Amino acid sequence: MNDVTTTAAQALSPDHADIELTILMPCLNERETLAICVRKARSFLAAVQVRGEVLIADNGSTDGSREIATAEGARVVEVAARGYGAALLGGILAARGRFIVMGDADDSYDFSALQPFVDELRAGSDLVMGNRFRGGIAQGAMPFLHKYLGNPVLSFLGRLFFSIPVHDFHCGLRGFNTERIRALQLQTSGMEFASEMVVRAALSGYRITEVPTILKKDGRSRPSHLRTWHDGWRHLRFLLMYSPRWLFLYPGLALLGLGLAGVAVLFLGPVKVGGVSIDLHTFLVACVSTLLGLQSISFAVIARRYATSRGLIPPSPRFAPLLEALTLERLLIAALVMGTLGLAGIGWCVSVWASAGFGPIGYGSLLRVLMLSLTAVAAAVQLVFTAFLASIMEIPLRK
Repeated sequence: MNDVTTTAAQALSPDHADIELTILMPCLNERETLAICVRKARSFLAAVQVRGEVLIADNGSTDGSREIATAEGARVVEVAARGYGAALLGGILAARGRFIVMGDADDSYDFSALQPFVDELRAGSDLVMGNRFRGGIAQGAMPFLHKYLGNPVLSFLGRLFFSIPVHDFHCGLRGFNTERIRALQLQTSGMEFASEMVVRAALSGYRITEVPTILKKDGRSRPSHLRTWHDGWRHLRFLLMYSPRWLFLYPGLALLGLGLAGVAVLFLGPVKVGGVSIDLHTFLVACVSTLLGLQSISFAVIARRYATSRGLIPPSPRFAPLLEALTLERLLIAALVMGTLGLAGIGWCVSVWASAGFGPIGYGSLLRVLMLSLTAVAAAVQLVFTAFLASIMEIPLRK
């Protein structure tokens, strides 16, 4: 049994059942600021007379941070797996408190001002997010790109994709119900852990609230562990992967709609828009758009069914009946009908071509029928592969 597991087992023992609050700080070489953070956290616990602990989840410090934390009265748990998320996961497992308030150990957050978080947690919130934009961001505390691009954009996407009432998606100071967050079985080990916690909590129907939080310039002389573009991409990637609707379904529906509209308008012949004649080249583009749309929608169905079957995303009351109706057999029947119509159209084109002595085919209705028929056959084959792939991915795993 490793250190984290051992400490987690101790955390659940009856001896620690009366601890209400754990103040958790991930740490990697924070000797410059760790002592002041621990002192502020302990002063808060003493001032409000909350039975609690200060827990440092050390992620491999080599600068004496562990010794400093112990000397200041904090408990230290060593987490071997590297990464911001890994450190926090180890700390969450090891925490003894009913509630946890987590924050960075760089003195950018005031651990002596945690009462709003405790109040919301006691009132029944499962996750309480700090909001730096409401509380105030000191000059130089947040890089320009993070303040005006990264955080606002990613927070907007989080609200759009998951209907989460959070306006500062990546605030490092947040509180939560220990048991409820453990139940989510969070997995990510990097900076995207911050997004995973909010998204998974929202998808599970947890109560999420926000409180204003002040962010000041951290007290370190070295650069932050955060890498703007690398970690920003990891957050965006996570948001997209947990929302098959926005990643696959909505783009697919748009492509399919545009494609079918183009096919319907141009099937009978060219159309003039202003002084421009739209003909077969645009018809071909419409056919390709239709195929891409179907492919994207297929990915949405597969991703949603897989994520739901593996417990990553809870079943959707709106989409669950539709997904259950898309059985392997029904999809194969639809593919058979579509493929038969496509092959019939190709056969008609070949017969017309043969009657003309297999000579050159001029522009006209024949090519339109041929393009549409080939599109139908390709879509049918695609549907067959999608149906079998979805069924394979839903084969139960032996536990």
